[in-house]
This record gives sequence, C-alpha cells and structure tokens, in this order.
Amino acid sequence: MAMSVLWSVMVVAALVCGLWTGQSGAVAAAAMEGAAAAVELCLSMAGVLCLWMGVMEVMRRSGLADGLSRLLRPLLGRLYPAFARDDRVMEPLSANISANLLGLGNAATPLGVQAARQMARRTPGVASDALCMLVVCNTASIQLIPTTVASVRAAAGCAAPFDILPAVWLASACSVTAGILAAKLFARLWSAAEGQEGQP
Repeated sequence: MAMSVLWSVMVVAALVCGLWTGQSGAVAAAAMEGAAAAVELCLSMAGVLCLWMGVMEVMRRSGLADGLSRLLRPLLGRLYPAFARDDRVMEPLSANISANLLGLGNAATPLGVQAARQMARRTPGVASDALCMLVVCNTASIQLIPTTVASVRAAAGCAAPFDILPAVWLASACSVTAGILAAKLFARLWSAAEGQEGQP
C-alpha cells in the first residue's frame, strides 16, 4: 500500500513539474523509454532466472538439495531449538535456506511461507521469537550465488556479472550475522521486560 502511494505521488509530481516547466513532451518520452527498458530488463532476467531455477530442479531431483538441507539441519536446530525435532518446520526451512544460498529468492519465498505457517500454529496471532528469526534469516540471507543481481547486471550489459561475488559474500555474511545477533538480543530484552511486568 505504501509503495503504491509513493509511486503515485512520484508520477503525479513528474507530470505536474513537466507541465509547469513546459517539458510535457520530454516527460512522455521518458515514460515510454522507461517502459520499454523495463520490458527488456524483465525478458533478459527471465532467461537467467529460468536457467537457475532449472539448476535448482536438477539439484532437487538428484538429491543434492536434500543433502544440502541435511547439512543445514544441525545449524538450524541451534537457531530454532523449539522446532529442532519438528520435520514439518525443518524441511521447508532448510529448503528455504538452500534456495537463498543459491540466490533463488523466488523459489525460497514459498518455502519460507510454508515454514512460517507451521511455526505460527504454536502461537496463533503472535509473532514468536522463532518466527522473527525466520523473517530475519530469510531477509538477510547468505548468498553463495547472487543469481538475481547477476542477471540484472548481465541484462545491463555487464561483461562479468559474477565478479561481485566476494563483496556479496562479505556483505551477506555481515548482514545475516548482525540480524541474528539483533534478533537474539531483542528476544532476551523482550523476555526480561515480560518477566518484570509479571512480577508483583
């Protein structure tokens, strides 16, 4: 909703400024050029995303994705101790992390939603600490292969779209570490505040 309002305000402001300065023709030309560029970008990205989605499907059918998920289970058990033995949560959660590692955010989102729904069954109507941690890890995930960003760079004419890998690894590792630490800290502060409120 907020993005729709912001977008509408920007469009109206551009039209008003164009009419006010007598540049309405330039505004219309820029709008048409931007629309054409957006379509070209989407088509260019679609090819790369289809390629990596196909790679993900091959990994799934060959068992590599399941193997990666099994490797992640001990770590996820520490992050989500309340659900460590719940396969209904751990299976989509580990698959979500695996897809994020490969930079396939579109494939990861439905898996994350599935895991969140299973978590929410224990605390209906309330965002538990585990659910907040899931949102943090899904948003600030480590990406070994930044597929989406690389596809945007390739569509823009970059000769080496994957030369950003070291920077992506460092930035994503820092972001997920900061996110996990912040989630743990706020969970403890919230628990301490609730404990003080419960005292007479």
